[in-house]
Amino acid sequence: MLNEQTLHQMVLVAWNWAAIFLPRLVGALVILVAGLIIAGWIARGLRKITERTHHLDPALKPLIVAVVRYCLVGFTIIITLDQIGFHTSSLLAVIGAAGLAIGLALQGTLSNIAAGIMLLWLRPFQVLDYIEVAGQSGSVEEIGLFGCKLRTFDGLFLFMPNSTIWNAPLKNHTRNRGRLISLDISLPVAADLPKACDALIQAASGIKTVLPHPPPKAFLENLSAAAAIVTLTLWSTPQGAGEVERQVIERIRLTLEKLGDNFKAIQIIRTIPSDTDPSRFLEGREPIPYRRG
Repeated sequence: MLNEQTLHQMVLVAWNWAAIFLPRLVGALVILVAGLIIAGWIARGLRKITERTHHLDPALKPLIVAVVRYCLVGFTIIITLDQIGFHTSSLLAVIGAAGLAIGLALQGTLSNIAAGIMLLWLRPFQVLDYIEVAGQSGSVEEIGLFGCKLRTFDGLFLFMPNSTIWNAPLKNHTRNRGRLISLDISLPVAADLPKACDALIQAASGIKTVLPHPPPKAFLENLSAAAAIVTLTLWSTPQGAGEVERQVIERIRLTLEKLGDNFKAIQIIRTIPSDTDPSRFLEGREPIPYRRG
């Protein structure tokens, strides 16, 4: 059993330890609570500032707020540990070694972060753009460090990891100013083709979202004993392409019927122009002289 002197020494040691450590512990708790509160205030204030800043990319706003908040929280934790008495230099070395081990174990997650940084840097799409990638499509609602949040055509929520987006070919339906729409119209062989082409151009030009430049074009694509196939091409705004596709076929039918029985459309098919025909991209460009050597 402990004698009275030993017990007195233990109580004295405990008292001295408490007298030294408890103020440090209280101070550390005060620093931790105050740091978390201040980090929250700064994050909320920064969020309000970024919301009022219109020239800043919407994709960067939540990312900036999150990075600032996490940096402040990490700085607060380091100061708190230093107040308690931990050697932060040794702690940072341990955290670095642990971070390396965690990084090797979470290579897929880190690849998402790296891909997210590249997406934010190169910006192949922005918030509200409609994209198609890796067999999925939707309107971009948020671009994060780990993944992107999309809303599909039928209103479903879609979360795609950044590495999946970065490593796959991507189509952005919103980025360019124009969208090409092409239709093949089968007409009777007896139809007056120049008159029919002019009527088709007028029918397409009457739609509000059809672009005047480049103007709609109609030309004879193919001729056989059964029918003459006329191709109509027009450019629409990306937002109005769906409405044009829904209106143009009916407008073509009604326009041709007004011209007479010889102009009634046998068949109207929407086609996708071949990618091997670059003429629609080269129109209006001067050729560059070829130089040898």
